[in-house]
Amino acid sequence: MLMGMYCGLPCILFLVGVFVFVSNRKHLLSMLLSLEYVVLSLFFLLFIFLNLMDYSSFFSMVFLTFSVCEGALGLSVLVSMIRTHGNDYFQTFNVLQC
Repeated sequence: MLMGMYCGLPCILFLVGVFVFVSNRKHLLSMLLSLEYVVLSLFFLLFIFLNLMDYSSFFSMVFLTFSVCEGALGLSVLVSMIRTHGNDYFQTFNVLQC
């Protein structure tokens, strides 16, 4: 019962983040923010799981390191897209253009 209560909130947070990611596809910045929200909810779930099973929290620090690298990569893609196209709309970004 207690495990379900601890894991219920991060699972709901994860589903809300995925719903926002799927429903809002107009701007790249809003998609990146929803992906970071999903990563934070997964970190919360991982942290609760590791604490309940009495494992070391070393893996959570590795997970946070990779999520920070993922966020920096997404931000660099956003900056390069704004510099080349002037905005972050997906409608103005033509994939077939060289």
